Amino acid sequence: MSVPMVFDLCTPRQDVRDGSISDSDFAANLSRVLRGDATADYADPKQFFANTYPTEGLKELLSNVCRRLSGQGQAISAVFRLDTSFGGGKTHGLIALVHAARGLQGVSNVAEFVDPKVVPSSKVRVAAFDGENADAANGRPMGDGIRAFTPWGEIAYQLAGKAGYEVVRRSDEDKVSPGSDTLRELFGSDPVLIVLDEMGEYLRKVQHMDGRDQLTAFLKALFTAVETSPNAAVVYTLAIRQDGKGIDAFGDENEFLARTMLELESVSGRKATHLNPTKDDETAKVIRRRIFSRIDDAAAAQVVDAYGALWQQNKGVLSEAGKRSTTLDEFRDCYPFHPDVLDTLTGKTATLGNFQRVRGMLRILAKTVRHVWDSKPKDASAIHIHHIDPGFEDIRTEFTTRLQQANFISAIKGDIATIDQKPALAQEIDANYKGMLPYASYVARTVFVHTFAFNNELKGVSPDHLRFSILSPDTDLSFIDDARQRFRQDSAYLDDRPNAPLRFNAEANLTQVIGREEKNVDAEAARSELRDRIKQIFGGNIFDFVPFAAAPYDVPDDVGDGKPRLILLSHDAVEVGSDLKSIPDLVAKIYERKGSDAQGIRSLRNNLIFVLADEHQLLNMKAKMTRRLALHELSRPERLLELAPHQQEAVKIENGRAEHAIAIAIQNCYRHVLYPSKVGIGDGTATLGHAVIDLQNASEKPGSGQTQIFRQLQEQGKLRDASDNPDSPSFIRDRTPLKKGQMSARDLRDEFRKDPSLSILLSDDVFRKLVRKGIEEGVYIYQREGLLAGQGDPMPNIQIDEQAMIFTIDFAKSKGLWPRQVVVTTLKPPTSGGSSPAPGGGGDTGPEVSPAAPDDLLPTPVPTPENLQSFKAEGVLKEALKQVFEKARAKKVARIDKVTVRLFDSGDAFKLVPVVATIQGSKRTIEMEGAYETKEKSTMEFKFVGSPTDASTIKSYLEPQFRAAEDNNLSTILIFEFEGGLDLNGDASEKFVEKLTRFASAAAHVEATAEVL
Repeated sequence: MSVPMVFDLCTPRQDVRDGSISDSDFAANLSRVLRGDATADYADPKQFFANTYPTEGLKELLSNVCRRLSGQGQAISAVFRLDTSFGGGKTHGLIALVHAARGLQGVSNVAEFVDPKVVPSSKVRVAAFDGENADAANGRPMGDGIRAFTPWGEIAYQLAGKAGYEVVRRSDEDKVSPGSDTLRELFGSDPVLIVLDEMGEYLRKVQHMDGRDQLTAFLKALFTAVETSPNAAVVYTLAIRQDGKGIDAFGDENEFLARTMLELESVSGRKATHLNPTKDDETAKVIRRRIFSRIDDAAAAQVVDAYGALWQQNKGVLSEAGKRSTTLDEFRDCYPFHPDVLDTLTGKTATLGNFQRVRGMLRILAKTVRHVWDSKPKDASAIHIHHIDPGFEDIRTEFTTRLQQANFISAIKGDIATIDQKPALAQEIDANYKGMLPYASYVARTVFVHTFAFNNELKGVSPDHLRFSILSPDTDLSFIDDARQRFRQDSAYLDDRPNAPLRFNAEANLTQVIGREEKNVDAEAARSELRDRIKQIFGGNIFDFVPFAAAPYDVPDDVGDGKPRLILLSHDAVEVGSDLKSIPDLVAKIYERKGSDAQGIRSLRNNLIFVLADEHQLLNMKAKMTRRLALHELSRPERLLELAPHQQEAVKIENGRAEHAIAIAIQNCYRHVLYPSKVGIGDGTATLGHAVIDLQNASEKPGSGQTQIFRQLQEQGKLRDASDNPDSPSFIRDRTPLKKGQMSARDLRDEFRKDPSLSILLSDDVFRKLVRKGIEEGVYIYQREGLLAGQGDPMPNIQIDEQAMIFTIDFAKSKGLWPRQVVVTTLKPPTSGGSSPAPGGGGDTGPEVSPAAPDDLLPTPVPTPENLQSFKAEGVLKEALKQVFEKARAKKVARIDKVTVRLFDSGDAFKLVPVVATIQGSKRTIEMEGAYETKEKSTMEFKFVGSPTDASTIKSYLEPQFRAAEDNNLSTILIFEFEGGLDLNGDASEKFVEKLTRFASAAAHVEATAEVL
């Protein structure tokens, strides 16, 4: 059997239903009722009592005051005091009294509130003082050109008009209380009702005018005058608790008035009757009466019973409220509102200092009812807390504006409700419950309302009470729990402290905010941005970069700009692990084939270097890019405004760090290098070796991907640049077609691009060094046009073209090219007689070719001083220095005159420069030459030659510039000249090495040279 919906059993009042009810309709204003310009809800007695629930306190108030005014006796006293909670109906009760004193004309349900027999039938003079509207400084306009400054001035005019005011004019203008006889004179013979409201606010206004003493005197005189007049009554209000403590903004003044009244009662021996117009257990009935014109309580019993059965069935997982038998009785009294609605508003929300209990609840619930009737939720068998939807502006402002909780707007937008078309977390989760109730929204709204309380221990809701609050005949507990868990996991604003109840914080958990934004990042946008960043990081001037090659035709098989080609394969196409067993098919295909149809055989294979993604680092790289884009979005000015100031700064900092983090993540991911090798991995079909860049090294210079690959291949001995020593000329001779005797320089250079067993030459300078070394060692003969160079000749400028030929020494000798043949011309001595031919000859005198030239006519070799010796070694600093000293000792050298250290890395150079100054016993010179490019593409080039002290100053400036630079290079030479020489026979050389390597990087890769002059 289905349970009836609230739409079947209840009818909202028309002003609630159409939204015409205004805030002023909930704000009772006594002065406006007396003036006649209040809204119909208050000014029209018929409508007023139709909207009013007859609470026991209100009926008691009307009965006692009406009996006093009608002279029928049985009234408890002449003075009545209304003690109520803030917003508890005190002004509402005073307005009811005014209407009763005027005879309740047109009210059809008088008997609901008071015995019609005691309602005054004759004219009653009514005067009211409302401290909220009083103006002690300027006077309040009363009519007839009169302005009243005091309560007695206002009351005198209202009781007896202009003539009455004239009686107390002096007292009013001088702000001195009149006596009781003067007040009694104003009453005349008619019944009199005097109402005093908001006196605490009036006292605040006159605190500097001796107001307290005069108000006390006035109250004593008034009470005396009323008590001695048979048909007179005075009713006043005080906003205090039962313990006598003030509860509103004028608490101090109300507490003073409470003490004053007690003293007056003690002096007079008469007690005022204390009444409470609305008790807590009547709040639900007051609200129901004001919001609904019809509620079918008989049919509602079926709904209440259905909920009772649900609570009983699930009592093991519900809070105590779902287990108590009294909860059913509460539900019957407050239907169509779920018991948790009023319990939460009265027990939690009402503890906030600026929440007027009945009035505030009426506003929130009237607006909620309107939206429930507009949206017709299919589970509305009762109105639950989750139907209070802050997604509607008029409901939202009740919390953010009236309750002054505007700092929760970000939480509403981010977690609870869709505002400005941007889905909140709850709506994103609800997308998982297609065709079902919006469980996540129900969870979020319920937690939201439970969040607002004055005391911290009242804030929030437990999971079992959340189930009780949401559970209905149309909901499923499993989905409530599922939504709660999803919401708690992803919420940016829920209190995430251990054991904290479900409650919102005004400030977001920044980690959750970023995480939420990451989920909103478009996957295609992240992919595109990641590709751009990868290209940026691996672009550079070391290699000819080919990004995201997909087929052989993407990689030309030509020399290009002369640099080796660095081929980066997309992580979406190829990803590998550290234990790579075979070459990926795409890599092998590009390495072996060329052309658009991939049918051609690639020639320049030793010119290719591949970089591939690590399968274990792939997710991290993608996550870092997603985080980068999320932080970029949160850094937009309009998004930053959603966060607290300190969180805005944190987002800006994290946004800056994210750029660094993605650079590191990309290089950590693209760490697998495949390079041409004599022996390949796998089956060896594609002769490629495998190297893995260390994660720490990859992170050392984020943003310089080519540098890491360059270093890795240098360590493998595969790649050589201009600063490296070339391969052995004999090895190159025997490994290449040069072994046949001759090759053009261009063809030999191309062999380095073809043969995987050879080094990859980063520049032609390395090749030129190889040729020069071959000439120096007597392995090669170089010839270009008329120039022939061999061992011992001045070194020519090596050209790399078809005209430049390189011969092996054996081939050159076999062809008569070397040693070179020299033509010698000798002149015959002159003969006597001038022209007679020499004996044995006859003819012209001419040159005579000798088979061998005299020694003095042979080319003079370039002199090399016999005492000049040089020893070199390359490697780790300490090792290289020891090697050169050992080489010198092997040649029986006793002393070294000069030591030169060439550094290849700027970081090593910056570490060693300050150490040089500590090396004593030598003349020290530092040469630094380099350049760097800033992120703004500015460039600087420099050259320095000087002392270690000056070099340290230069280093202090250059080091941070190099760290921040987009690209840089630095060549550094340390020169030590030892006067008298560095003794190699003692321990002087060891001490020199120890001093130079103790405080600096002993692992620096260097070229060390020791010279004996």
